[in-house]
Amino acid sequence: MKLIEKPVFFRNGRLIPATAEEPSSQTARQGTIAYKILEKHNSGNAEHMRIRFDSLVSHDITYVGIIQTARASGLKEFPVPYVLTNCHNSLCAVGGTINEDDHRFGLSAAVKYGGIYVPAHQSVIHQYMRECFAGCGKMILGSDSHTRYGALGTLAIGEGGPELVKQLLNQTYDISHPEVIAVYLSGAPKRGVGPQDVMLAIIGAVFKQGFVKNKILEFIGEGVGALSIDYRIGIDVMTTESACLSSIWTTDEKTHEWLRLHGREDAYQALAPDDGACYDGAVIVELDKIEPMIALPFHPSNVYSIRELNENLEDILAMTEKEGAKMLPTGVKFELRNKIHNGRLYAEQGIIAGCSGGGYENLMYTAAALDGYHIGNGNFDVSVYPASQPVFLELIKNGAMAKIMAAGAACKTAFCGPCFGAGDTPSNNALSIRHTTRNFPNREGSKPGNGQIASVALMDARSIAATARNGGAITPATELDIDECRVPYHFDDSPYRSRVYNGYRNPKPESELVIGPNISDWPTQPEMPENLLIKLASVILDPVTTTDELIPSGETSSYRSNPLGLAEFTLSRKDPGYVARAKAVKAMDSAQSDAVLTAFGFEPKNYGVGSGIYAVRPGDGSAREQAASCQRVLGGCANIATEYATRRYRSNLMNWGMLPFTFDGDNSIFKVGDYVYVPEIRNAVAEGKQTIPAYLLSDNGVRKEITLKLHELTAEEREILLSGCLINYYGKNL
Repeated sequence: MKLIEKPVFFRNGRLIPATAEEPSSQTARQGTIAYKILEKHNSGNAEHMRIRFDSLVSHDITYVGIIQTARASGLKEFPVPYVLTNCHNSLCAVGGTINEDDHRFGLSAAVKYGGIYVPAHQSVIHQYMRECFAGCGKMILGSDSHTRYGALGTLAIGEGGPELVKQLLNQTYDISHPEVIAVYLSGAPKRGVGPQDVMLAIIGAVFKQGFVKNKILEFIGEGVGALSIDYRIGIDVMTTESACLSSIWTTDEKTHEWLRLHGREDAYQALAPDDGACYDGAVIVELDKIEPMIALPFHPSNVYSIRELNENLEDILAMTEKEGAKMLPTGVKFELRNKIHNGRLYAEQGIIAGCSGGGYENLMYTAAALDGYHIGNGNFDVSVYPASQPVFLELIKNGAMAKIMAAGAACKTAFCGPCFGAGDTPSNNALSIRHTTRNFPNREGSKPGNGQIASVALMDARSIAATARNGGAITPATELDIDECRVPYHFDDSPYRSRVYNGYRNPKPESELVIGPNISDWPTQPEMPENLLIKLASVILDPVTTTDELIPSGETSSYRSNPLGLAEFTLSRKDPGYVARAKAVKAMDSAQSDAVLTAFGFEPKNYGVGSGIYAVRPGDGSAREQAASCQRVLGGCANIATEYATRRYRSNLMNWGMLPFTFDGDNSIFKVGDYVYVPEIRNAVAEGKQTIPAYLLSDNGVRKEITLKLHELTAEEREILLSGCLINYYGKNL
């Protein structure tokens, strides 16, 4: 693995670094695949792009809020294909109707507004889009961070729900032209090395230094041809964990054949960079040198080769325990070394699931590895989730699923739950190895705030199968003598033809939405005041704060259609006192806040009050908008950060009317309960100022001048902030 941190040219199939004699140019940058696709969808200029997407997709944790927001903003019908899948809230709440009510809402919305509704257990969100919508040169926007279809020639982006609302209202996705990084593949993977191994190795190389943050990865090189489409998809879907904006791949006859197999041959076109195209940097990947990998808790970038881990178990696990403990509540006991027995590390659970693990070839390899073996009747168990009913159907037809079941593994329908902590939650202190997308704390469904902790390590399906053959002892698949799948796939879409509702271009506006008791409208939000008094309700000094920590996944998903109900869980696993403190700020009367300003020498005039959060680098991970909207529902008005981990989290804050301040100074000055007073903030935002004078008002009576920053905002973003949120903005302008 090699990183090139300066521009490179693509010439004669090779990458050549730019030199002083031949510097990079804007014209040469126009030769990338990414540039050409972006320009095709751009109604702005080359630097400030205004993108319209070919289709949209959401799942049942996000689509209710999106449609409710769009409806409040004047939605009449879906202007482009909008797919509503049901792969997150598929487990209905015990003793209630909460989740299934969301599904009925989704179907009624597809009927009313002309959408496409994929019932529960038919497909995970991204597999359906691959099979039915992705195509060469297209762009797709999804309200899920793993919206990645680059292996099929589609530039796909995962964003927060408000960005989909904009598309539904015929507005644009506004973005500065992103940098494009070449990922040059050479050679071919060794037997037993899978797509998860390749991408974990890349994530380990690029994430911590932010090498590809908010950039587009463009996969090129002769090594691409050595990979099947399923293999490319397995790499591609994990690019999200590198913090990149999107990804795209060169296409070839394998791409053409995959689309033909799925009945969409006309979606193919050859995509390749021009000879002489210039990239802003490069990642050089020698596929034949990659080994089976493992990402230890609690991040996909905490990567080791399985060989290296097994050779240094005590040292690596001790370091992982030490670092992991920093991310957990005080008093939670996090152990991995107690899982070493006779010199081997043992897991208690194996999961192969979702958009990354549930593909056909992953499960065909699993079947071959487990054929004639059994996983035993001890502590170690295995569950597999095919990514769609067509994939499941083919595995049944060719006998692969019978082999997996005979080995003792549980075979389940398409469901994303194991990826975010709903379903297959392991026992307390257990280690789960998963071919899914993330291994953040509590991502597997445990509750560290209640003293319960389990751990996830990410591995490829191949090595999970090898581990299962060894009773849970972590084993690389290179120890098995098994080839990649040679059994051709046959796509049978009869499950979709039987169950999927397609109402695109056939809206029925007279039809009524089905709204259950847990589905509610968004509370009204105030416009931005002239002056702003912020009380810090939480201060988080961890290096990174994930979206899961801002608003937990798992069982909270049942309340995703109820803003007030969901808001009760905000920061519950990171700072359990936050909700009460935020509510107290919201309940402050004018006499209290007047007294604060007067005590520090300010005239209490034309100001508003709200709560705020300071975090070093918040928003890593999921695109779910509720990480921001829940703060807003509780009276939040701003976040302060050193930087924002993802563009999508910062966008979510702005779309919900919350100021995304950054601060370059010493963060130790911020304490819970302190106030930050920002005079003339409305004028500053309206005028596009990026440097914002403010005052830190400490509870010890000290008033300190500080400088906050608002990095460049578009004219529309400024108007949304001034209006108080996206709903208010569209209420005034549409």
